Amino acid sequence: MVLTKCLSITTTTTVAATIPKSPLLLISSSLSSPKNPLSLSKPNSTHFPLTARPISTHYKPPMNILNKLGFGFRPSPDPASTENSAIAQGPDDDVPAPGQQFAQFGAGCFWGVELAFQRVPGVTKTEVGYSQGYLHNPSYEDVCSGTTNHNEVVRVQYDPKECSFDTLLDMFWARHDPTTLNRQVADVKVPLGEYEVANFTCRYGHLEIISLVEIFVICLVFLYFSRQYSRGNDVGTQYRSGIYFYTPEQEKAAKESLERQQKVLNRKIVTEILPAKKFYRAEEYHQQYLAKGGRFGFKQSTEKGCNDPIRCYG
Repeated sequence: MVLTKCLSITTTTTVAATIPKSPLLLISSSLSSPKNPLSLSKPNSTHFPLTARPISTHYKPPMNILNKLGFGFRPSPDPASTENSAIAQGPDDDVPAPGQQFAQFGAGCFWGVELAFQRVPGVTKTEVGYSQGYLHNPSYEDVCSGTTNHNEVVRVQYDPKECSFDTLLDMFWARHDPTTLNRQVADVKVPLGEYEVANFTCRYGHLEIISLVEIFVICLVFLYFSRQYSRGNDVGTQYRSGIYFYTPEQEKAAKESLERQQKVLNRKIVTEILPAKKFYRAEEYHQQYLAKGGRFGFKQSTEKGCNDPIRCYG
């Protein structure tokens, strides 16, 4: 009897030792092992050091559609922001070159507006930037949030002996639609013939068999022209129409010019005419954007008097 019990115990032990452990058992045993650094009972905090993050004093709201339209959240002002607002709302203290004058214009996306003024004879310098807002030293993201009240403007330096302020006003009116509030359209289009897709036909009951590469190219062309030919590309308070004067003479000329334009338009002009305020030069990649090639690398002429169509996005 004793021999039988010993044999049964030996057999049971041998069988248990030969049974392979399942993956679940291995994981369970590894987690329960006190020597394992991944043990749940003893988390190793050295792998996740705590770092103190500085708290920003300026709230930057996310860029959503309400912010873009100018209805975003505006935080309550504090003393620091009030002081910065006073700086931003102050006059433009930059000085033009000797014998030159400044003027600021807002007429939608400043890329195409700058190129239009670059081509005007007598204009000696152009810069794009932000003005009329409440935030000191704004970034492009700040302006696009719709919470700073800045406008995308072009500051034009011109020689009054070669270019009158009225000439600049004529270019301003011709460049955009002054009757659309906080909205501009890319109304200068690229002729479709320059970018035709050859040998692609689609008839009722028959579709040409084309390669995947050709489909990809056609999709790119379609996306390009859907952007170029869509109306209302630029929406937001940063695209509002505005003339910002530096002298009483400029103010008088701007108001008289607006009255003349109103007589030939059947809709009310919403252009604001205000004193020029502090100008914040935009990021370098925005400067002379279209002349440098724009989005697609096609440089556009800045030659004086050039009448080539302006591709608003490059």
